[in-house]
Amino acid sequence: MNLPAYYPNSAKVNAKNHLEIGDYDLVELADRFGSPLYVLDEKTIRDTAREYKQALDEFYPNNLPIFASKALALKAVFAILQEEGFGLDVVSAGELFTAESINFPADKIYLHGNNKSIDELERAVNYAGTKVIIDNFHDIKLLGQLNKPIDCLLRLTPGIECHTHDYIKTGQIDSKFGFDLEHLIEAIERIKETNNINLIGLHAHIGSQIFEVNPYEDVARILLENFVKLNEKYNLKFQELNIGGGIGINYTTADDPPNIREVMQVLSHKVKSLINEFKLETPKLIVEPGRSIVGRAGVTVYEIGSSKIVPKGRHYIAVNGGMADNPRPITYQAKYSACVANKANLANNQVYTIAGRYCESGDILIKDIELPADLEPKDLIVLFGTGAYNYSMSSNYNRVPKPAMVLVQNGEAEIILQRESLEDLIKNDTLPSRLIK
Repeated sequence: MNLPAYYPNSAKVNAKNHLEIGDYDLVELADRFGSPLYVLDEKTIRDTAREYKQALDEFYPNNLPIFASKALALKAVFAILQEEGFGLDVVSAGELFTAESINFPADKIYLHGNNKSIDELERAVNYAGTKVIIDNFHDIKLLGQLNKPIDCLLRLTPGIECHTHDYIKTGQIDSKFGFDLEHLIEAIERIKETNNINLIGLHAHIGSQIFEVNPYEDVARILLENFVKLNEKYNLKFQELNIGGGIGINYTTADDPPNIREVMQVLSHKVKSLINEFKLETPKLIVEPGRSIVGRAGVTVYEIGSSKIVPKGRHYIAVNGGMADNPRPITYQAKYSACVANKANLANNQVYTIAGRYCESGDILIKDIELPADLEPKDLIVLFGTGAYNYSMSSNYNRVPKPAMVLVQNGEAEIILQRESLEDLIKNDTLPSRLIK
């Protein structure tokens, strides 16, 4: 049975007509660990990481892929990617602390963010080897106050538009991120005044869920043109070229993301061509994939509860999760695909709308999807492509505990994120003494 491209790499349908991931029956997995349940396929993570690394090693050996950890910042994910030769892109003290907790190599960590605190910058400086992506003049001022040497890259806003959701575009001029080219010289002058910032490269990022290749070539040209400009003016011989990430993935059959190997090949050839054109020394090429590493690796298993048929309207089926464990549909109007884990081979011949359990009319996971007829309570709905930004953006809305997450491979499943308890929900909830009865 040929499964759609949005399924994890290890997915298959077994003799019981149940969906398996990592050689583990999802029905048995839900029985064991409960639902809702985030399930993460280790094979998909490793396969995708190797696709990046092998392509870069072949086409541009002086490279470092770094995982955009905001997509899924967990110890287990960091540990897997460390084994696969990746670095980390972190954007907060929490993500950096997670990396520190497993002794992730500091010289492969880059701290991003458009409003870093002095505490976050100090943590990066103290975890010796961590590099900082300077996003604005405030970063320069705070780093200068620390008066400790730190290697940094400067983030530029290249003025490149790409066809993605407005909320996840970052490369256009009207963006909260980075220096526009008009303020680049002023930024360099401010950096030179600090004496402790060692500027080793330039960075840009154009957005997320991108299906085009040309914007990456355009970013490379803009950054390398500024390599030349700043070297001529300030004798800055940059060592690192960071072109960001953002390659899209399949969420539905309508999505058509580019092939990772082909993107790395085209990008590498473009960079090498520009290096020759500008007569530059070869910098380290850094890319920052996030969603494309973990997105397809993750699925979420829900249990059906109530249902409702609107007269001359939709057939709703409600599941035991929704916008709190997956806020992307209500935030970005994101589209997903699904199947029924315990009826994986049955014909999809009835249209449903999958509703979440939360007290918002907009809590709809999927509108108008064809699934098998006569779905019942206790049937298990599987949403695909939930590995990126689902847990990362989750909440306790309506005071509902967050789901557990399990990592599966070769018929084994281990908890990598404990299910929250009701006690967890109130552990930081303090009653003033005057209200204690």
